[in-house]
Amino acid sequence: MAPAFLQRAAIVAAVSFLFFLLTLIAFYIRQHIGYFALSTAFLVVYVFTLVGWVLQRRNVVRIYENGLSYKNFRTSWKEVISIKADTRGLEITKGRNDKTLIPQSFAGYDQILNSVKQGVQENP
Repeated sequence: MAPAFLQRAAIVAAVSFLFFLLTLIAFYIRQHIGYFALSTAFLVVYVFTLVGWVLQRRNVVRIYENGLSYKNFRTSWKEVISIKADTRGLEITKGRNDKTLIPQSFAGYDQILNSVKQGVQENP
């Protein structure tokens, strides 16, 4: 993931944990169930942010001499039918229904794009 996206996730996690603690203290002092519900909501946001962060860090694009792999998508340069780069990211089509999308949020997205274009052009 690009550092900017990691930074945003870290800020969301820190702020939600801080609000969780503050609303838990408010519940302890005021004994009102609304503070407990709000505290629980901030805890849920915190947990989902951390889980998403961990799952996102497992997504790695590996570029090899003869092809690439990303998640469960593996292909050689000769199998690639088309590549399309747009605002969503880099879409690589291998077969009729076998395609993947590499989002722009990856660190080094431009290098990935250039490597894929170069690999496909060298192996028609």
